[in-house]
Amino acid sequence: MNEHGGNEHGGIDVDLAQLRTRTSAKWTYGPEDVLPAWVAEMDFSLAPPIAHALTAAIARSDTGYRSTGRLPEALANFCALQWNWSPDPAHMMVLADVMTGIATTLRFCTRPADSVVVNSPVYPPFYSTVRDVAGRNIYDVPLVPDEQGRYGWDLAALDAAFARPEVTAYVLCSPNNPVGSVPTAQELAAIARSAAEHGVFVIADEIHAPLTLAGSLHTPYLSVAGADARAVSVVSASKAWNIAGLKCAQLIASTAVAEELFASVPLETQYGAGHLGVIASIAAFEDGEPWRQEMLGVLDGNRYLFGRELADALPAAAYRPPDASYLTWVDLSAYELGDDPALPLLEVGRVAVNSGPTFGAGGAGHIRVNIGTSARIIEEIVARIARGTTGSQDAS
Repeated sequence: MNEHGGNEHGGIDVDLAQLRTRTSAKWTYGPEDVLPAWVAEMDFSLAPPIAHALTAAIARSDTGYRSTGRLPEALANFCALQWNWSPDPAHMMVLADVMTGIATTLRFCTRPADSVVVNSPVYPPFYSTVRDVAGRNIYDVPLVPDEQGRYGWDLAALDAAFARPEVTAYVLCSPNNPVGSVPTAQELAAIARSAAEHGVFVIADEIHAPLTLAGSLHTPYLSVAGADARAVSVVSASKAWNIAGLKCAQLIASTAVAEELFASVPLETQYGAGHLGVIASIAAFEDGEPWRQEMLGVLDGNRYLFGRELADALPAAAYRPPDASYLTWVDLSAYELGDDPALPLLEVGRVAVNSGPTFGAGGAGHIRVNIGTSARIIEEIVARIARGTTGSQDAS
């Protein structure tokens, strides 16, 4: 590892001065004295195969409307290598992003009066997409932390929810954002059995699956549910290879619903994906594995470094290293910062983190922190969280 937290040969390096020249959402949030640790953007350098594919496309002025190209086959091969699962490329559709895939599927499989199950705490756009975009109702079945702090799926509560007549769909976040839990194959099998019994359509958001870390194993929902399930998976290279701005995700449908679902999607929705996003995604799935493995190694160290720094600075904070992703969930309720600790941390500590309450029930007193960066920046993030916590207490 070099001084910036990256490996010398892999292009993972991070330099704060260079990061501040970026114009993405993360690095244009607030004044320059605020250190951003919020939105799901990693700070690492772009994977060389993706950079090459994009610059080559620009050089040939290849910036028209998107073509799917060989993306379905590239994704199918990636799934086979990573998870021993071979989805049918004919059952894949390219869309702009995962939330578009979720909203599109909800309109297909539910009616306006229906309720959709989610598991809080969960990615805030789940709520707005179900309620505002799709016009459906939320039925929350919260995740339940065990004695070790792992948030698990309450299978009995899910089964009871699925049995309700107004519940017709379930949006599963696997791995979960923000808590970083990865559902086991046994949990997924129980969910699939219950969904089949009660006729509930399952939409699995698996965007963080390629970010599953050492010691955990991602199991694709469709590999458990089977071809006859009323279910889809929505995936993307955007989180694992840091290409969210290029707008490209893939909707994978089970055999049972693929034809009818795809026929219902308007052409303009399909063309919302970016052509450069397709090009970058192909490069990621076909040639981005060495970079991904190096990046996962950095994240594996970062989750424990963050925990050590946090324990030293704020011993009453509750934190469990995530099993997947570079997003971490921290309980600061012992420090009496109010329901939303992100506010005093920004004002006093000058660090931008995500507000826990936006993730739903159980989010009060919590923050989500992005650790997809260098060791040096992680140390500074924790120092600012501690300054914001103790400074706010001193002021009160």
